[in-house]
Amino acid sequence: MDEPVLVNINAEIFAGERVAVLGVNGCGKSTLLKILAGLLHPQQGEFRAYNHPVTEKSFADDNYAREYHGKIGFIFQDPDIQLFCTTVEEEIAYGPLQLGLTGEEIDKRVDDVMSMLGITHLKKRTPFKLSDGEKKKAAIASVLAINPEVIILDEPTNGLDPRTQRWLVELLLHLNKAGKTLITSTHNLELIQEISDRSLLFNEDHGIAADRPTPALLEDIELLSSVNLVDEYYHRHGSPEHRHFHIHHFEKE
Repeated sequence: MDEPVLVNINAEIFAGERVAVLGVNGCGKSTLLKILAGLLHPQQGEFRAYNHPVTEKSFADDNYAREYHGKIGFIFQDPDIQLFCTTVEEEIAYGPLQLGLTGEEIDKRVDDVMSMLGITHLKKRTPFKLSDGEKKKAAIASVLAINPEVIILDEPTNGLDPRTQRWLVELLLHLNKAGKTLITSTHNLELIQEISDRSLLFNEDHGIAADRPTPALLEDIELLSSVNLVDEYYHRHGSPEHRHFHIHHFEKE
């Protein structure tokens, strides 16, 4: 019998929140995000969004599926999974096209999003030939073009240089101020200080070890150590003993 990927998960996320999902590789973070995005469905228990159960059966209704995916935008950890069109322009236009917008509305959204993200020069480029940072921007643009209420990001800074990481942080802060709900899975404890007010911390048994305000969670070093997110070691500089903490950085989940 296969082991469960998620165990006794019980959490609520409210409109306008900035929530981080933390934990080591294989703890269930990505699975939870895909359930929230309507890409997977729990075998037990219930997931509700907008006061309605979200099930595989409900997605059999094309109108429901279109409405749901118009509200929830998912940005994959690896943009190569997300990008499949011939040009960046077509990639960004794909979502609005599925929503049934007119050609004029689609063109405006494509131009507006590309201008906002500073990638207009990539308009006719082929996505798979872009740099990692450019691919990430194209993937984000394709999500923003549908103007979702909720933006879900799986390890968004993986493979990005420091300048692009800073660009992404500023973008997420701007989107949240505009009313977007942000749900971000990450190992990066420095990142969550900037982009989340609340954190769901997974343990290695696929359950939630803590649901706390982010500043309070980051202060609980013993808890972070117990779920294998940080190492603690001691050494001395002169007389008083003090602690240094090493943050675990992981590759793709």
